[in-house]
Amino acid sequence: MTLVTQSAPDFITSAILENGQITDSFHFKKYISNTKAVLFFWPMDFTFVCPSEIISFNQNYEEFKKRKVKVIGISFDSVFVHAAWQKTKYKNGGIGPIKYVMASDIKRTIQKSYFIEHPTLGMALRASFLIDEKGIIRHEVINDLPYGRNIQEMIRMIDALDFHKKNGEVCPANWTTKKEGIKPTALGISKYLKKNKII
Repeated sequence: MTLVTQSAPDFITSAILENGQITDSFHFKKYISNTKAVLFFWPMDFTFVCPSEIISFNQNYEEFKKRKVKVIGISFDSVFVHAAWQKTKYKNGGIGPIKYVMASDIKRTIQKSYFIEHPTLGMALRASFLIDEKGIIRHEVINDLPYGRNIQEMIRMIDALDFHKKNGEVCPANWTTKKEGIKPTALGISKYLKKNKII
């Protein structure tokens, strides 16, 4: 079931905040109110593909911040396991200090509400959701367990969201900020296809 075009499910849970403090009452919708957000799920701490993704989100944190996007990561591990993982060295499979929120879904109710639970293993699939300022999900991508995400693709989609909001044009295949959009009319698509030698 896709959640694109729908309101992002809300939740209150425990989390490690950006400053390293632990809270038992992290309120998702309150935290992202009136801002864009990326919510991403990973299967389990201290595993294999997961640290590469979490570190990549962290390395690109300034790109998200520049675009006024809040980042929240979540798995079914406790905040204490998250904290231990942050304190573990990279060479030992750790992730180091993280600049964004790491939330906990011990009861697995959040992953169920986003319909991204693995059907037999009970952990979350590699799911990412882009949420606009009104709390509406505009983009989602869900990978099976062996396949890591492309963080740059999420940044591209944030740029596309902002581009469309700013001028009303839509984004063609392989669009980037260096490329033109399409006016959503019959004439607009005709001009675009001719200009780009597609027809």
